[in-house]
Amino acid sequence: MNLIELLNWRYATKAMNKETVSADKVDKILEAARLTPTSSGLQQFEVIVITNQEIKDKIRAVSWNQSMVSDCSHLLVFAAWDQYTPERINGMFDLVNEERGFKNEGFEAYRQKLLSMYPQQDPEVSFQHAARQAYIALGTTMVACAELKVDSVPMEGFDPKAVDEILNLKARGLRSAVMLPIGYREAKNDWLVNLKKVRRPKEQFIVEVK
Repeated sequence: MNLIELLNWRYATKAMNKETVSADKVDKILEAARLTPTSSGLQQFEVIVITNQEIKDKIRAVSWNQSMVSDCSHLLVFAAWDQYTPERINGMFDLVNEERGFKNEGFEAYRQKLLSMYPQQDPEVSFQHAARQAYIALGTTMVACAELKVDSVPMEGFDPKAVDEILNLKARGLRSAVMLPIGYREAKNDWLVNLKKVRRPKEQFIVEVK
């Protein structure tokens, strides 16, 4: 299948059969998330990978009792920075310098620019910006799942504060932004599986400015 065929194949899976996704596929999916581009290359989020059934059940209870949360193979929680700090910004810039083996004057000037701006922001502004970076990775991850014929469903339908508490995210300076259960569809119990994929036509979606 090519990319467009894969995107037509995937859908927001509403029922999963509890089958386990192989470790090699999960590794590839997570690597795609890790390689996602982010603003200033800061990777302002982490991906929490949950296979513990008790934890998945607890999260299901604060996710409108949606079965995919507990019946999936792996529950991915994209958790964004709760705020920008000098330590976080410097940590990423230092890593880049270490990996590349040299310092670049322009890159260091950009570091100072970010340090003069981001840590002073209101924490909510910082979180919302970081969360948008997590959503970029969400898209990449869903495409990676489709390429491997693994089902997924992006979810905002959960109580973020409750999920943060279950996963003890506050202590790590993180807040849950969005979740992605991955696994395999249970077609017989999924009302959406055989319905036509509907999107607005190109003429109503694409605006060309020439």
